[in-house]
Amino acid sequence: MSSAGSAYDNKNLEEIMKLKRILFCFLAAAILILSPAVVLAEDGDTQEKTEEELAAEAELQEKAASYEAAIDTNGLEGWPQGPNVYADSAVVMDMESGAILYGKNMDAKHYPASITKLLTTLVALENADLADKVKFTEDSISFLQYDDAQIGMKAGEELSLEDALHAVLLASANEVSHAVAESVGEQSLGGDYDTFIRKMNDRAKELGCTNSHWVNPNGLHDDEHYTTAHDMALIASAVYQQDEFRTIMGKLEYKIGPTNLTQEERVFQQNHKMLWPENYYYYEYCTGGKTGYTDQAKTTLVTMADNGNMHLAAVVLYDYGVDAYTDTKAMMDYVFSNFKKVPVESLETSEDIRNFNTEDAYVVLPDGIEFSQLEKNIVLTESGIRDGKVIYTYKGQAVGSAEATLTEEGYQKLMGDTAASDSRKIDNKQEDTPVETPKDKKDEQPRLKLYIGIGAAAVLILLIAGICFGRRKR
Repeated sequence: MSSAGSAYDNKNLEEIMKLKRILFCFLAAAILILSPAVVLAEDGDTQEKTEEELAAEAELQEKAASYEAAIDTNGLEGWPQGPNVYADSAVVMDMESGAILYGKNMDAKHYPASITKLLTTLVALENADLADKVKFTEDSISFLQYDDAQIGMKAGEELSLEDALHAVLLASANEVSHAVAESVGEQSLGGDYDTFIRKMNDRAKELGCTNSHWVNPNGLHDDEHYTTAHDMALIASAVYQQDEFRTIMGKLEYKIGPTNLTQEERVFQQNHKMLWPENYYYYEYCTGGKTGYTDQAKTTLVTMADNGNMHLAAVVLYDYGVDAYTDTKAMMDYVFSNFKKVPVESLETSEDIRNFNTEDAYVVLPDGIEFSQLEKNIVLTESGIRDGKVIYTYKGQAVGSAEATLTEEGYQKLMGDTAASDSRKIDNKQEDTPVETPKDKKDEQPRLKLYIGIGAAAVLILLIAGICFGRRKR
């Protein structure tokens, strides 16, 4: 019994050992087969991580270089030194006088991203009523990508313009911006979507924008869609004058009720962090603004602020995430701390100006710079009427402007300058037209002599040939 049991145990042991060898071979084969894939996967992860690290390092270097770039206004003699910012382009402008108080590369062209919607809102408010219907077509929906800001509108749905502009400004809804352009273009401008886009460009030029071009109402990337910090400050100042805009900006959350096609409510919130009291980036003087981002534009931000004394518009373009908020706060604090309004009514002594159209006309100056140091330029605002705009500058930097009524002497002087300018333009056009000059006539004289000489030689040759032929004939 014991020997049989022993034989049985040995047999089981051999089977177990055989099974172990099979499992070992199987595991070894599996390791050999799978290890290249694991190595490749690890190499891929390492490569991807390395690329991410390289991209992060490149951005850090780019940020550092941008932060150290010169602030243009810091180069003005007697001007207080403003803070460095990460944005490639930045400006702070007094919205009422147009004074430029901080500027960094402010006329450089950049992609605006969603801050485009400020101009869209301005054109809509100036040309339509809040009760007007905004209709959504397939064209206003079909272009959307999965990560584009939207509120899920459907083709065939309708909103009031009031609801639509809340979605444009608070939720940054791209499909709503497109639908606003289509509807206002058709119903209010007597055209279509393209009519609205042309109106955007025309209105921007009227505001004094010189380096902007708009091809859509939402700011989604297009190489031909660009602006500058200065131009955006002008647009921000104009839209801020609209009561409806300020009302919308005063809301942190908005609800759109059921529509003709959707029973659910749509609720969305303000995206500008400086407007939220509980947010880390909250700014007590902030009264409005618009955020923007695309891969090509990077972070863009427009911010309006009011400290009870000055109304400012700050713009940063090609910035880096939340750095846009810290940059904006630094610029705003700098201006509020270093500049003050200077009334011009009692200081202006020009005999060309009868009076300013508003008693509170002012320029904005820092301590240490006097009104007497400013230069001014007067331009007519309407031909035939003695109304003009007085533009004040300090070493070429705009520090304010004011509407004024001109004296007869000032008006005639300005009209004379205008006539002289027109005369110079006419003279320039005449210079462009080819006119026969004494030099031209002088140049033609040698040619005339040459032609006469050639003709005389030909006649002489014919005469000689005739004589010779006559002699042979005889």
